[in-house]
Amino acid sequence: MKAILGKKAGMTQIFDEHGEAIPVTLIEAGPCYVTQVKTIERDGYRSVQLGFEEVKPQRLSGGEKGHLALNDLPPLRHLRELRLRQDEDIEEGRRILVDIFEVGDQVDIVGISKGRGFAGVVKRYGFKGGPKTHGQSDRLRAPGSIGAGSSPGRVWKGQRMPGRMGGVRVTAQDLRVEMVDPARNLLAVHGSVPGARGGLVMVKQARKSGELARQRGE
Repeated sequence: MKAILGKKAGMTQIFDEHGEAIPVTLIEAGPCYVTQVKTIERDGYRSVQLGFEEVKPQRLSGGEKGHLALNDLPPLRHLRELRLRQDEDIEEGRRILVDIFEVGDQVDIVGISKGRGFAGVVKRYGFKGGPKTHGQSDRLRAPGSIGAGSSPGRVWKGQRMPGRMGGVRVTAQDLRVEMVDPARNLLAVHGSVPGARGGLVMVKQARKSGELARQRGE
């Protein structure tokens, strides 16, 4: 199983052997601990729960402390669960470090996007807006018509309108690992990663690349 939790540290650039600049996002990944393994016999499905970022014991509830104490694990701030495939096995209490990844691996990164607050349709969905001339006064960033008249006489469900933007779970797929630094628990991936600096992210083996490799029998 290739998966780890981490914090987004920010963006920078590195240079390859040809001297070309590569924009990368640095992630402070791990160390993580396997806090629980769920099985089909006991829980109805297969999954693994990872814990990340040690904190003071008083930061956790009694239930959280007891849950971690089952495997003699330190107090951990973040617990996240992900599914296990049939061919994957892992044991509780295992420590996971960033060196499970190698340069060239393709990964999916899950995070919470930056919250943008209440936004109009131009910012939220990229609407063109109204005309800038010919007597236009206050319709420049308005959405325009939101439905027909007497038939159907209502607004269609899912109509794109102003509302809360951002702050949702986003997955950036098939990003290439450009650097692995086990000494500093750092991972550099090509391109941008969802969320703000310091936000929690989950790095895992790319789903599309993994499925393609299994189909090829690799």
